[in-house]
Amino acid sequence: MRGAQTIARLADWAAQEYGDAEALVDGAERWTFEELRDRVAEAARAVLAHGLRPGERVAVWAPNSARWAVAALGAVAAGGVLVPVNTRYRAAEAADLLRRSEARLLFTEHDFLGTDYRALLAESGEQLPLLERTVALHTADWADFLKGAARVTEAERLSRSAAVLPGDTADILFTSGTTGRPKGVPTTHEQTLTVYDAWARAVTLRRGDRYLLVNPFFHTFGYKAGIVACLLRGATIVPERVFDPEAALARIEEERISVLTGAPTVFTSLIEHPARASYDLSSMRMAGTGAANIPTELIHRIREFIGARNIYTAYGLTESTGVVSICEPHESPETLARTSGTALAGTELRIDAPPGEPGEILTRGPHVMHGYLDDPEATAQAVDADGWLHTGDVGVLDERGFLRITDRLKDMLVVGGFNVYPAEVEQVLRGHPAVADAAVVGAPDARLGEVGVAYCVPSAGARIDAAELAAWTRQRLANFKAPRAFHSLARLPHNAAGKVDKSVLRLRAKTG
Repeated sequence: MRGAQTIARLADWAAQEYGDAEALVDGAERWTFEELRDRVAEAARAVLAHGLRPGERVAVWAPNSARWAVAALGAVAAGGVLVPVNTRYRAAEAADLLRRSEARLLFTEHDFLGTDYRALLAESGEQLPLLERTVALHTADWADFLKGAARVTEAERLSRSAAVLPGDTADILFTSGTTGRPKGVPTTHEQTLTVYDAWARAVTLRRGDRYLLVNPFFHTFGYKAGIVACLLRGATIVPERVFDPEAALARIEEERISVLTGAPTVFTSLIEHPARASYDLSSMRMAGTGAANIPTELIHRIREFIGARNIYTAYGLTESTGVVSICEPHESPETLARTSGTALAGTELRIDAPPGEPGEILTRGPHVMHGYLDDPEATAQAVDADGWLHTGDVGVLDERGFLRITDRLKDMLVVGGFNVYPAEVEQVLRGHPAVADAAVVGAPDARLGEVGVAYCVPSAGARIDAAELAAWTRQRLANFKAPRAFHSLARLPHNAAGKVDKSVLRLRAKTG
């Protein structure tokens, strides 16, 4: 990895490397790399003034914005460990992450899509004994917090940043597992910088690119393949708080955007927007997407209607620092659509099955996590003694080493680009007094790719009310996790081993 050795020094290094080039654009805010460095340094001094010690955790629960980037990078520059929190989480979900990560400081938002996250936590009654301060990024709170920077010298800040080592933990991202309980994945500075230096090279991200970041910053592909990769390559960060097709088309034209990544539904919604032809998209150069199955026609349509000649597809998971394989832009549309490419440079990829047959996807290398947060049992199940990460996904490798994903061992759904694990949703459904048992599977959806469908066994004397269960799940889970349909069954189908036979339910959901 060239340049910066830690994310704690990344903004400093980028300022030296790219100087007065434009680093970030967010509404009226337009900062050069030098100006971004200064704002990150100020935030880091404020975090130090708060009393944060090396290795302590700082959470960010807010939508994409310039201040998200400054708060997050500032916390890491102060020697802290970043804990991004999904903006769609409810109070109980967020509080669980804050408790388990032992976050001392929380940056959040007072009004995002009508939600005041700080008030949400306060009103929930959730106990957070270690959380010392909550700062709302777009209120007077932020200015008050930054006043503390005056009490810390830049020399002290530089000393703290320099003391961070490549092998230190940089962040903890949470990912759900088959048990339904989110698991924390600590990642080191060296892992992130090594992986996204290789990623940027493979996908052709380069100096001068202007990157519209619709991927949420709480996700690996928003923060690491977005903010971190842009700083590494000298590309301009253009945050998008909420993806709206027409607003995105306007930003592409106004800001001369050259790079856009997202789920297939992002590109489909842009292509099919009735006003698309009225916008100038000639600046578009590169697009990235990924899913188990992408129509070849979508690759052609992205090139024709969005104008991106360089298109890549990829596959990864949080436990692999977000990347396992990349299908590079020079490949054919058929290869891009049907495969997820070859192993990331410097890593290994294999299938736990005879050659040419489907099996579990395994990967090994510096991108693989060192272990889940405070969960050695889950770590031992995920990473074997030889260092192979068992992904839980099923795939096939062709004779060239290109990976084709065929199934998911973990039953995971991908709803509009967000991972949903049925076990978590099923637990919530079983908590309703009318539900004796429940199973959740995915069904195809033209807009979101797939959505959850719940099959519920009613308790004695009760009946399944779809509207009531929809409200129940949305009160307790992020919106994307809530099933879109609820069906009543006298009993769930079981296989010979006594386990719920979800293949029967998937077929039923698929055929309506």
